Amino acid sequence: MHLTTVDMSLELLLAPILDEAVLRGHEVIGVSAPGPFVERVEARGVRHVALPSSTRRFDLLADLKTALEFWRVVRRERPDVLHTHNPKPGLYGRVLGRLAGVPVVVNTVHGLYASPDDRPLKRAVVYAAEFVGGHFSHAELVHNPEDLGLMRRLRLAPRRNLHLLGSGVAIERFANPDAERSAALRAEWGIAPDEVLIGTVGRLVAEKGIPELLEATRGLSGARLVVVGGPDPDKPDALVPAVLAEAERRGVVLAGFRSDMADVYGAFDVFVLASHREGFPLSGMEAAAAGLPIVTTDIRGCRQIVTDGLNGLLVPVSSVDALRRSLERLVGDRALRERLGAASADRAREEFDERAVVDRVFHCYEEVADRQGTIRQGTIRRRTNRPADRRD
Repeated sequence: MHLTTVDMSLELLLAPILDEAVLRGHEVIGVSAPGPFVERVEARGVRHVALPSSTRRFDLLADLKTALEFWRVVRRERPDVLHTHNPKPGLYGRVLGRLAGVPVVVNTVHGLYASPDDRPLKRAVVYAAEFVGGHFSHAELVHNPEDLGLMRRLRLAPRRNLHLLGSGVAIERFANPDAERSAALRAEWGIAPDEVLIGTVGRLVAEKGIPELLEATRGLSGARLVVVGGPDPDKPDALVPAVLAEAERRGVVLAGFRSDMADVYGAFDVFVLASHREGFPLSGMEAAAAGLPIVTTDIRGCRQIVTDGLNGLLVPVSSVDALRRSLERLVGDRALRERLGAASADRAREEFDERAVVDRVFHCYEEVADRQGTIRQGTIRRRTNRPADRRD
């Protein structure tokens, strides 16, 4: 059983793990708020159970109702393994899972919602919640080595329960886009043959650095910006329609959510991720696998993908001037773009293969089950004949 806040996380973040569980012959349940991705999740062979009150907003009443809904679900379904994700489900899910007697409770830390640079009050609240949750789980899988080090120093979970998971993507899928489809996308977006296409991928919220990117590319000669991603109205920093409309009037392409991401990256010349906070950004790894030069902020998660000057350029958070200078440098230097892009592809092949990450997840399940000795023989290890490659 995988527990997330919204169905989008099940489909966009957890699909490789869900697919592997199905391939191994398990009954797989995804629990989240209902939404537009449920049909795609169920098409993978996953049974979805809805938590109607689940929301990404901080709403104490809704959060308590969601916890009660989940308590009823976990007591009814009695899973062998509960794997929680995201901050709120990670807290109530770990606690309620253990109280319900789930044999294996695992949590993934996709990125701590506080860093040493945040305000003391925010750090105290986030770290206290992680301390509580971390002492109810059997294992904590941490995407990022910086978070892992911090959790160890602050003892947010027993040391033996903390494991570095890393993160990954389907390398070959993004390394081999359909050239004709990528060219067609450029034409659809109105990108001239001699224009450098700068692309970003993410939700339309301020936390993703979209406002700074819109400003940094204003009047940038020889380049166009394409933003791929949909709105996130539940978030308080969601971009208002007036900002997006103004961007479109000056030539920014708002491409919305797309499922053909390999071809989208194939259409880009430069990838930008101007986020204020990340755990281990999926889009950054996908861009690296696609062999793109990357401009991103000098923060946890992004630093694990880009080494400044090697496969991309790092800029300070919220610095429009630094972002613009880096983009101008890449727009004006094709050889630099090619050199950085080739290094990105090399790093992706060496470090970001999702198959290794999925194997670590199932190894963790097996290790905890052995340690607990409470799951019937073969429940986790059982698998069907597995294909050599899970690529789509």
